[in-house]
Amino acid sequence: MDVLDQVRRVLDETVRPQLAAHNGDVAVLDFSDGVLRIRLTGQCSGCPSASITTENLIAAEVRARVPEVRDVVLVNGVSDSLLAQARALLAERRA
Repeated sequence: MDVLDQVRRVLDETVRPQLAAHNGDVAVLDFSDGVLRIRLTGQCSGCPSASITTENLIAAEVRARVPEVRDVVLVNGVSDSLLAQARALLAERRA
């Protein structure tokens, strides 16, 4: 099992259930040189507690179970689903 498969397993087993309780999720963007880059999605995207969630929940779980991951970096930005929702709302208002 490669590192990303191990990371996905940790996320599926321990992290996603906790994020789902807040209508959120996590997307893996990239893994290179021991650094895992992620984006929080759903209600967790843009949340004021996103950095705390990343460090205390996601990074802690992943680093504890996948030693190849040295760091977890939260990439901020707007998710594709949020952009789609915004476009739909704007289209409705124009109609």
